[in-house]
Amino acid sequence: MSLAVAERRARALVGRPERRSLGVVRAGDAVEFARAAGETDPRFLDPDHARFTVHPMYVVSLLRGAAGATDDEFRPDGMYRDEVPGTDGLEVRLMAGGQDVRLVAAVGAGDDVEVSRTLTSVERKGRPGAEFLLLTVHKTYATAAGDTLVEVTERFIVR
Repeated sequence: MSLAVAERRARALVGRPERRSLGVVRAGDAVEFARAAGETDPRFLDPDHARFTVHPMYVVSLLRGAAGATDDEFRPDGMYRDEVPGTDGLEVRLMAGGQDVRLVAAVGAGDDVEVSRTLTSVERKGRPGAEFLLLTVHKTYATAAGDTLVEVTERFIVR
């Protein structure tokens, strides 16, 4: 039953863009990300380096602004309630289904970043008794001035 509800909700969201401010990219946060990713290049690890730049995958990792989220914004499984369109409040299992990333421009410390997300497709897959949904979402990360930084296509599996 929950899968049918998720499918109905998701289909109603197809093509409707959502926007969210992710705030200003802070050098310290970007350095922490680079360290956690195992980066060794000083351009990503030292904000005082002459050619310091934010790791290209840092912005893609951002789901919220620096202030974070409140407890009521999380699902019982720890994911954000609105991370997978149409599933908020439903007892479904969510899994990553793949991600394609196109880096467009370098991200700099101090950039004010926004993300625009659009659910582009909902597909019912599997066999009777083992069906699942494959949701495809397109995200564009851009500066507040509108300059595109990264484009991402993500797929989510909903069971």
